[in-house]
Amino acid sequence: MQSLLALLALPQWGLGTLFVVALVSATLLPLGSEPALFGLLQLNPGLFWPAILVATAGNTLGGAITWWMGLGTHQVVDRAAGHPTELRALTWLRRFGARACLLSWLPIVGDPLCAVAGWLRLPFWPCVAYMALGKFLRYLLMTTALIYLWPLLQN
Repeated sequence: MQSLLALLALPQWGLGTLFVVALVSATLLPLGSEPALFGLLQLNPGLFWPAILVATAGNTLGGAITWWMGLGTHQVVDRAAGHPTELRALTWLRRFGARACLLSWLPIVGDPLCAVAGWLRLPFWPCVAYMALGKFLRYLLMTTALIYLWPLLQN
């Protein structure tokens, strides 16, 4: 197991693995990318900024894919219903617009929020920009906190 972890800590494997885990975790599948990011950085602390950026890119791309899934679902439902559909409970989301995607980093509600943004046909690129900002800040803050708090918790 140690040799596998050492192999995954190499930049050519670890960063690619982190990208895939971050991408998949930003879809509606229940997976977290933070343990993979933290593990990679524990084994190779020199990868801090590349790992943060790779995790952010993968997670943002996953959020964008989820946005497209929401848009596609809306189009299918509209065709099946024979008329445009609107969820009344989500009118507040429409009021916030693409800025609501800044909250895509939140556990449980963040990934469905991306799908709902696509469902509501919120503008794609502003949504992606807000997703990227929120996800970058989450990775940066959580990873920094873990790196500095982990040694304290070990004692």
